[in-house]
Amino acid sequence: MAVCVCNGAMLRCHLGDMPSVLQVIPSTVNTVSNPAATIMDFTPMLNIMPFGMCGSMSNPAVASINVPGALRARFKAPCIPNTAAPWIPGSNSVLIENLPALNNTSKLLCLWAGIITVMNPGQNSVMVP
Repeated sequence: MAVCVCNGAMLRCHLGDMPSVLQVIPSTVNTVSNPAATIMDFTPMLNIMPFGMCGSMSNPAVASINVPGALRARFKAPCIPNTAAPWIPGSNSVLIENLPALNNTSKLLCLWAGIITVMNPGQNSVMVP
């Protein structure tokens, strides 16, 4: 069984060089003491904060400071998350305000080719199937 993710969860992007913190807009459902997250908590710079420096050549800011045709970024640029779709898959049986609850096995895709995962869900006592 997966763990429910809440406000303050630690996130990681495999192309960023620092962890980030999930920001959840307060709702009517809390975990132990923090608002529970849903799959719709994916808005850049509102829910998803920067991950330090980005190393993706798909990011125009990174590509502009690197050698054309390089497979890997040698120089990084500041991360500006570009998440355009909800977390996947989320809980298939627990709804929060009619939306699937976010669990610690869900992933979020950044349009700059990053895969965002949950490092620490922010609490460890509320489980979701």
